[in-house]
Parts: sequence; C-alpha cells; structure tokens
Amino acid sequence: MSEPIVLTERHGAVCLVTLNRPDALNALNRALRAEIVRVFTELKDDPEIRAVVLTGAGRAFTAGIDLKEAGQTGFALGADEDSKSINMLAALEAYPWPIIGAINGFAITGGFELALMCDVLLASEHTRFADTHARVGIVPGWGLSQKLSRLIGISRAKELSFTGNFIDAHTSEKWGLVNRVYPAADLVPAALQMATEMTSTNPDLLRKYKALIDDGFGMNFAAAMKEEVTRSIDHSKSVSASAVEEARKQVTARGRDQQG
Repeated sequence: MSEPIVLTERHGAVCLVTLNRPDALNALNRALRAEIVRVFTELKDDPEIRAVVLTGAGRAFTAGIDLKEAGQTGFALGADEDSKSINMLAALEAYPWPIIGAINGFAITGGFELALMCDVLLASEHTRFADTHARVGIVPGWGLSQKLSRLIGISRAKELSFTGNFIDAHTSEKWGLVNRVYPAADLVPAALQMATEMTSTNPDLLRKYKALIDDGFGMNFAAAMKEEVTRSIDHSKSVSASAVEEARKQVTARGRDQQG
C-alpha cells in the first residue's frame, strides 16, 4: 500500500503536516491539492489542534504546480465551483489558527504561493524561492503578486518576479521573507517549538488576534486602526479584573524565566 501524499503527526496541540511526493519535489498535482484542502478543513474543526507546521518531504517544500499534469488536463486555480475541492488558498485562509511554514528546500512559483499562505515562514539553509510565473506563462492567482511586494518591498518583488531568478535562504531572511534560517536538521523542531509557544497563549485571543491582523492587513491604515479599537472594546466586555491580574502574574514569571 502506497504512503499517503500528505502526512500528519500530532505534537500536543500542534499538527505537523508534511507534503509527501518527494520523488516529484512535492509538485502540486490535483490529488495533492485536494488532500491539502481536506487536511486543513478537518484540522479547522479539530478541538485539540491550535497550530499547524507545514513542510515538505525530501529536497523541496514544493516545486509548485505539476506542469506535466497541467499540460494534459489544463490549469485550475480551484476558485470555480467545479474545482473548489482543490482550492488551497480558500482552505488555508479559512484555517483560524497559526500556520508556520517550515520551508525545507525549493519553493517555486505555486509552491512560493503556498508558502505565502502561511502566517510565519522559517527556512532551512537549503531553501530556495523562485517566482517563474512570467517564464511559464501563467498569471499568479494565489496571492503572490500582492503579498510578496507587501512583505519585501515592491522593487525586490519585481526583481524576483520579472527575472524568475532564485533567492537563497539567507537573502530571504535579510529581505524579510523568512523570519529565521536553521540547519536542515533543526528546522522542523524549531518550527514545532515556535508553534507550541503560540498554542500556550490564550486560545480565544490567539484566534481573535490572527483574524484581526489578517483582516486589518487588507484595509488601509486608518480603517485598520478603527477596526482594532472596535474589536478591543468588544473583547474587553468579557475580561474581568481578576483574570487580567492572574495573566499579569503568569506573563511576569515567564519573562523572568526567559531572561534567565
């Protein structure tokens, strides 16, 4: 019996999700995309999981759309009614908890876009990003043209997208695309540790905070500031003074521990 093309492994409140087509550099054929959608849809309603680490098996996070398959069946974003079962963007956007991308190797074009669907990116020393849409002849449809420029600046984004050149892990960190770079063996453990720290926060706040940041990112600054105030006032109605005092003690103790 063949191995699943997406592996899941539970680590407390964190689920490690691994794309598992290593011989094809985890190319995103329709079957893999459908399985990613299924896994994230199920995890969304899992009461025990409050964060996901997404990575790839082998030498790649994912090399992007399976062009061999696309050449035979055509290219589909998954945004229309007939192909919504493979709409990764919708599935990851609907996931309410943090997603940490542990980018272990190549993240090319559609794979680059999948990486940008994550909330935080960590990279191994072997990571290479590339946007080859302009060379392949496809217009991005999963957010790369808009997200990348907001992350690393419009000039750098244009450089990558117009040339199709690769960018290495350390340049990615320097440009602000990934938060940190790790030796390959340390990447997933570091991502799991970060995810575990996230799940140790107040669950209600974790969900609300992710939604607030994401929703505000799509607004202009003035509108986003007003939205923050509105949601802050609404949430404060459910917060008691005793709860704040207890939380303060825990935060103070944790801060002392982190300072040694």
